[in-house]
Amino acid sequence: MKVELVTSLKRQATKILADLHSSKEPVLITEHGQPSAYLVDIKDYELMQKRLALLEGLSRGERDLLHGRTYSQNEAKKKMSKWLK
Repeated sequence: MKVELVTSLKRQATKILADLHSSKEPVLITEHGQPSAYLVDIKDYELMQKRLALLEGLSRGERDLLHGRTYSQNEAKKKMSKWLK
């Protein structure tokens, strides 16, 4: 992973962004020697958000299953009938 100082980002934003778009490699931005932020390509970020939403949905489903909050197939069909037409 590439690491850049925040001052480099301020001075060379166009070049850093061009490198990011061509390499698709995230850039760690540091301030005073400490990690401050990640700079990632927009498509990679959007893909990560979609994956995170999917994982959150799976996690909710697992919790519901553990707590007995489930429906039979017939019950689910009845509840979803207005969307399944």
